[in-house]
This record gives sequence, C-alpha cells and structure tokens, in this order.
Amino acid sequence: MLLQPVILSGGSGTRLWPLSREKHPKQLLALIGEETMLQATATRVSDFSGALAVAKRMIVVCNEEYRFITAEQLRTAGFSDCTLLLEPAGRNTAPALTLAALSAVASDSDAVLLVMPADHVINDKQGFHQAIQNGLPKAIDGAMVTFGIIPDRPETGYGYIQIGDAIAGSTVRDLQAFVEKPVVEVAQQYLDGGRHLWNSGIFMMRASTWLKAIQHLQPDMYAACQQSMQQATVDCDFVRVDKEAFLACPADSIDYAVMEKLAKDTALNISGYVVPFDAGWSDVGAWDAVWQVSDKDAQGNSVHGDVLMEDSRNCLVISDSRLVACLGLEDVIVVETPDAVLVTNKANTQNIKRVVTRLKDENYPQTDNHRKVYRPWGHYDSVDSGEHFQVKRIVVKPGGRLSMQMHNHRAEHWIVVSGTALVTRGDDVMTLVANQSTYIPLGVKHRLENPGEIDLELIEVQSGAYLGEDDIVRFDDIYGRVAG
Repeated sequence: MLLQPVILSGGSGTRLWPLSREKHPKQLLALIGEETMLQATATRVSDFSGALAVAKRMIVVCNEEYRFITAEQLRTAGFSDCTLLLEPAGRNTAPALTLAALSAVASDSDAVLLVMPADHVINDKQGFHQAIQNGLPKAIDGAMVTFGIIPDRPETGYGYIQIGDAIAGSTVRDLQAFVEKPVVEVAQQYLDGGRHLWNSGIFMMRASTWLKAIQHLQPDMYAACQQSMQQATVDCDFVRVDKEAFLACPADSIDYAVMEKLAKDTALNISGYVVPFDAGWSDVGAWDAVWQVSDKDAQGNSVHGDVLMEDSRNCLVISDSRLVACLGLEDVIVVETPDAVLVTNKANTQNIKRVVTRLKDENYPQTDNHRKVYRPWGHYDSVDSGEHFQVKRIVVKPGGRLSMQMHNHRAEHWIVVSGTALVTRGDDVMTLVANQSTYIPLGVKHRLENPGEIDLELIEVQSGAYLGEDDIVRFDDIYGRVAG
C-alpha cells in the first residue's frame, strides 16, 4: 500500500487575469516564490515521511489544452515520470478524481489517494505533512478524509466545513456538513463558534473507497469514467481518455457528488472525517488573496518586477515587461503584462471575472493566451504585428522539432540569433547558425529543428494576406498534434 499523490490541474482561474488565461491558468504561474503553483504542489508531498511511502509516479489530471507546458513544468521540477490524464473537457472535480482512482487501482489496488488542487499555497510544509499523518489511519481504514483550514478571519470567499467532536486520542473530527460561502455576519458566527473550518479542497481516501462511493452515489458518472478509461489511448507522455465517453459524464464536485452525502446514506457505510490544520494555506483565488500571502515591505506593499513605489501603501504591483511607477496609491492592485494591464482596488478583485466575460464577448485575444505561447518544442513571443506582417521571437529547446508543415497564406523569413537550426525547406536540408537566415516561400513544406545542446533562438518575420495560427497544414508531428 502506497500514498498516491493526485494533482487536479484543470482550472482556469479567471479572477487572476491578466496573468491567468484560458490556456495558461493560474497553477502554471509563479505567483509566490520561484516555483509555479503546480511545481510547488508536486514538491510539497514528494518528501513526506509517514505511515505510508509515497508512490514514485504522480497522477496529474489536466486539461488537454495545456498538456505540454504541464508536462514541461513537472519535468523541470524533477517529476518526469508522471501519469498525465487528459480531460477532453472540464467536468469538475468528481469525474477528475474518478479517472485518477481508476488509474491508481490498475497498478495498486490498495493505494491511498492524496488529492490536491494544483493552484493552492501552503507555506508550512511540515504542518501539512503532520496533517496527512493525522488523517492516514482513517483513510487506511476505509473512511473519506478531508482537510479543514482553521480560520483566522470571517472570510466570505471560502466555503466552510462544519465539524463535530474530536475522535478519542486524535485531532481528527467528525464531518457534519459542507457549507456554502457565507455573508460576513454568518462568517463571523462561524469564526466565534469554533465549529467551522475553511474547505481546503484537499482529500484523502483509498482509491477503492472512492470508486465504491462514486459507483453507489453517482452510477452514471462512474460508468462514463470507466468507459472513457477503458477506451483511453497513450500519446507520448499522456493518457488520453476517450472523448465521447467522457463528454457523457455528469459534472459535479467531490463535495456535492460524494462527501456531503456520506452521513445521509447509511447503506454506503463509509464515514467522513476532517483533519483541522493551520499551515499558511490559501487558494489564491483572487488578487487580494495573492497580496495576503505575499512578502511585503514596511508600507505593506508587495512588488514583483521593475516597480517603483512612492507614497503608496498596501498595494500589490506586478510588472512583467516594463517599469511600473505608482504614486499616492492605497489598497490598489496593478498587474502589467506585455499585452494587457489590470488596475483595480482590492475590494473589487472578486469581480474581475466580469471583465473577462466582457473581453470574451468582444473577442479580445487576451482572454485566451499570453503574447508568449508555449509549445512542446519551446515557445514563441509575438513581438510586433501590423497589416500583412508579424514578427515572432522563437525559442526551440535542445532536441525540439516543429512539425513538417505548410502555409497557404503566408511566407516566412527566419534569422538565427543564437544556437543551431536544422532547416528543411522543400527538398533542401540546411544547417544555420547565428546571423544566418533563410526564406520559406508560401506553399512550401518546411520544418525547424534544434540539433544542438543549447536553446535555438531565431526571429521569424511573417508576411501574407492572413497570419492566423490556424493557417498550418501538418504532414508529420512527433508530438501527435493535428493543429495549433
């Protein structure tokens, strides 16, 4: 029996726009410290030492759209051997966990799943490890365990868990109910009463226990997930669950689908417990939460990047690409990226999704991707554009290989800045180094590769009547892509 980490990495985090985008969600951002939130989640439990050893192969459930950057971030953090389950569409956390449980029992029928969202902050890793250790005996015995955060303020942005008495000789409490986000007066009552904890969204149970519960309580969900896993295919590092079967799956959260029904369904005979803990947790669901958990100066300001603060207090200012100067501000959030800038006060950060909705309705590209776009071979940055032209800075990592492709509406010039480029252009194959260039005419098959040991950097100048990313006809691709 092993402790099997499961990371749920499917959210988009629109309240952290403009850093978080549809295809680059918040778990892929380094909001606190040098690691991204996904990387911090993976490393948080890798060195756990307790009643069970940690499985070497982590299970990560993520969206198909950002599978390559997810795999790359895990690899650079030292987790190259992961099971990456790709959801063809979001169906909330209960189906995602069901996929992970089905994957886990295939190799370890006794596995205890530790289920963690990829986009949370926990500053006290040892405190988290102790909470896991406290809950393990109940999970091993076949119970469902969740983790509740001891509140320090009347927070209205979190759901709560109502707890019962402590189990004899343990800090573990009976699970009584899940409670929706309260108004501030009710939140204060919860804080004063001492019987409510913040809902962390972290769970622990045997994989077989979860599958027993989901089959009993949500048979349609279980059937759809089981079929989608039975018909799954392996693609590079990824497990692609069957799309048609998974799209038939009902959408629901772990809380609603199973946890809050445990006490009411005596036929199921599965108990629910809560482990209280206080380890510097935050779901960083909005910019004010990022400010709360960030390091601050004597004036209460948290700054990242090239930022100048003058006569300003209690602000969060993030600069990604240029100098940002702030004068005479208080309780303000400023987030600068190369293609979008957000300015708001902290009281309004929960409403940023209204801005994102409007941007989507008006077809702004800034809701979808950053100017820098990650691909399995590296990334590109669209540094300039105009009528009938576009300029990109392209970086191809060592061993990276773009698809053999053709464009119907544009030609391209490539100028190597550094590294070595192996270029296929029609029937010609050539090697280019710094300060050398080539021209790819419209309608000619071509490929770019990096055969070297360092990054290949080049400038691409596109010209033509249409410059969209969908003007790519692929003939061969080692990453299994058909578009994008």
